Amino acid sequence: MSTRALIEQLTARFGEAAVLVAEPRMEVTLEVAPAEWLATCKTLRDEFGFETFIDLCGIDYLGYGSDEWDTVGVSSQGFSRGVEGQGMGRFSFGEAPSHQTEEPASSAPDVREHKRFAVNLHLLSIARNLRLRVRCFAPEDGLPLVPSVTGLWIGADWFEREAFDLYGIIFDGHPDLRRILTDYGFVGHPFRKDFPLIGNVEVRYDEEKKRVVYEPVTSVVPRVGVARVIRDNASLATAEAERTNRILQRETRR
Repeated sequence: MSTRALIEQLTARFGEAAVLVAEPRMEVTLEVAPAEWLATCKTLRDEFGFETFIDLCGIDYLGYGSDEWDTVGVSSQGFSRGVEGQGMGRFSFGEAPSHQTEEPASSAPDVREHKRFAVNLHLLSIARNLRLRVRCFAPEDGLPLVPSVTGLWIGADWFEREAFDLYGIIFDGHPDLRRILTDYGFVGHPFRKDFPLIGNVEVRYDEEKKRVVYEPVTSVVPRVGVARVIRDNASLATAEAERTNRILQRETRR
C-alpha cells in the first residue's frame, strides 16, 4: 500500500484537518484530541493494521519558534549580535524564560500561543509497510494528562515512564508510573524548557558527613552559546588549487 493511499484513508476517517503531511518525505502525522486518544489508537491498530509499537516520546513546545539571538552578522570588525532576554534554560532556579521589551526597556515573560505539552506515538504496519506518527496535545499545561496506551501496546510501558520522568506528562491508566532515569529524590523534570540548564541542586561528597549531600546550585553560572556563523575561507580554495597543481606536475614528469 502506498503512503498516498494511507493519507486518503486517514483523511476520509478522521478529517482533513487531522492529517498532516511533511513534504517532500511524505511523513504522515495524525493529530488526535485527548478525549479521542485511546479510541483512535485502537482503530489504528485493529482497522488500519498498525500492530507494531515503535516509540513514544514527550515534547515541550515552550518557546517553539522563538530565538534568543536578535541579529547575527559578520563584518570586518567581527561578530555583531544581541541576546534578547533569557532564552530556554539560560536562567537561574526560580526564574522563567523571557524576552526584552523596548517600552519600557526591560524584560517580559514569554507568552505561548499554543498548547505546551504533546505526546508523539510512532507506529508501524509490517503487513502494509507503512509508518505513522500520532500526536496528542495535553489539554492543560499545569497538569499535562494523556491516557496511557499500555493496554494497546504493552511495550509503551517504559516509554511512558520516561516521558513522565523527563517532561512531567502523566499517563492516566499506566500500571506503574514512576521515574525511570533520574534519581528518586530528583526535583523537577529536566527536559522541560523552563528547567534551568544549571539544574536545581548540585551534588558533592561531604568529608565530615561521609556521604553525598545535595545543595542549592552556587558554582554554575548560566551562559550564552555563540551562534555559529559559517564564512567562506580563501585558504581552503588555495590549498585545493595547490594540491591540483602538484598532481598535474607529477603527471607531466611521467
